[in-house]
Amino acid sequence: MPDVQDLLEPRGIELTATHKSLSRTPAHALVLAVQTGTEGDGAGRVVLPAGEQRRLSSVVDAAAALRVGGGADEVTLVPAPGTLPFTVVALTGVGNLPEGGPERAEALRRATGAAVRRLAGTESAVLALPAASEEDAAAVAEGAALGAFAFSHQRAVTAGSVKAPLASAVVHAPDVARATLSRCLDRAAALGRGVRAARTLVDLSPNVIYPEAVAEYARQAARGTKVSVTVLAEKDLAKGGYGGLLGVGQGSVHGPRLVKLEYSPARAARHYAYVGKGITFDSGGLSLKPPASMMTMKSDMAGAAAVLATVLTAAELGLPVKVTGWLCLAENLPSSTATRPGDVITIRGGRTVEVLNTDAEGRLVLADGLVAACEEAPDAVVDIATLTGAQMVALGARTFGIMGDDALRAAVAEAARAAGEDGWPMPLPKHLRGSLDSKVADLKNIGDKNGGMLVAGLFLREFVGGPDGARVPWAHVDIAGPSYNEGSPHGYTPAEGTGAGVRTLVRLLEDAAAARG
Repeated sequence: MPDVQDLLEPRGIELTATHKSLSRTPAHALVLAVQTGTEGDGAGRVVLPAGEQRRLSSVVDAAAALRVGGGADEVTLVPAPGTLPFTVVALTGVGNLPEGGPERAEALRRATGAAVRRLAGTESAVLALPAASEEDAAAVAEGAALGAFAFSHQRAVTAGSVKAPLASAVVHAPDVARATLSRCLDRAAALGRGVRAARTLVDLSPNVIYPEAVAEYARQAARGTKVSVTVLAEKDLAKGGYGGLLGVGQGSVHGPRLVKLEYSPARAARHYAYVGKGITFDSGGLSLKPPASMMTMKSDMAGAAAVLATVLTAAELGLPVKVTGWLCLAENLPSSTATRPGDVITIRGGRTVEVLNTDAEGRLVLADGLVAACEEAPDAVVDIATLTGAQMVALGARTFGIMGDDALRAAVAEAARAAGEDGWPMPLPKHLRGSLDSKVADLKNIGDKNGGMLVAGLFLREFVGGPDGARVPWAHVDIAGPSYNEGSPHGYTPAEGTGAGVRTLVRLLEDAAAARG
């Protein structure tokens, strides 16, 4: 696999902040926001920093002449005025920018990310978007950290094949206290590192990022941090009764792994467990997928990548919450040793599952992980997975589904909204549960085709429970669509791996810490 040290910090951006006037902050590019117009002529309004109207009048004139509209993902480059120390001005659309709240933060985040992507190959930029509050400054910084990404680990050294991300950015926020800005930048940098690491793991080809390689990456990534790593290989899994992982992984020469990451700070407010699906490649097993459907199946480990990134980010931020991450890693391939439709496997804890479709494998490895996570009686357990195509049918490619216990499901949805990710609460109807009943085992791994995302959630719920039968609050996040962008980049989101879920899971921990004071 590629050098792990190179993967640990995939081309990060240097973030700083300033209170100085634009004339005293030299850089290659200046980034300004454009709001959608209200005059009906298609022209937007350039939002200028206080005191800069005269020096930027030529930029306003250029925007008007070009009919720059200010819509989302619209970035227009114009020459910088000779009176300012920039070469170019990037006008980035913020739409009809709300006055406040998560929607305003996300508009700023996306607009900044779009501009930073457009400025790839450039050394430096000053981000002079509207940033009158801590929330605004944090959103601009996060947009820069998320937008500055380029995957190039598996390319030959060819000049111009991939433009390097913007190297440094200065957040212009003269109305925000310096100490507050420092906190915003530190958090944005940590989130950016986590999301970029998750994207990189998803983007790497499956011939180099198989279960053992992910486990090794986790070991090396945790070195020098407060995160401990335990890896269970085949013999350990067999001894521990992890039949889901063993059953899914037995068709591949790359054996399954269960990786446990633990961040346990002193005086932790609460204990959250995160369980991630890590199918490093999913052929469907003997229930073989059509060839076209396999082309993106390196992304089937995005849940595990998100969990790994989240635990490391929580440790970097020093959050006062204990976090255990469970990476359920396997490669689902057909061979003479692969699980057959009709086989019955035993999940950790003893419950049996009749496997009728070997392409419904993610729920089997997650079942093992959920049982193991619940054995430690955490305050909450959340699993995250690229679990069903039905998620995309129901919610599209950018909105993930959230299921589970009402209170935790609502908390995850609120964390997603605050973080700027698009998650939607979904039900787990009781009438669908009967479709999972088996005639020969405790349950089947497939049920009613209608509401397939919900049926998968109902299956997972069967494996949630603490010691002595105590209930552990649980939520399930299906990121099948949002985890992998098959289209063009947009906002701060690149093509291919997106790092979906990392910001939501981190925000959930921050909310838990804040709730306990």
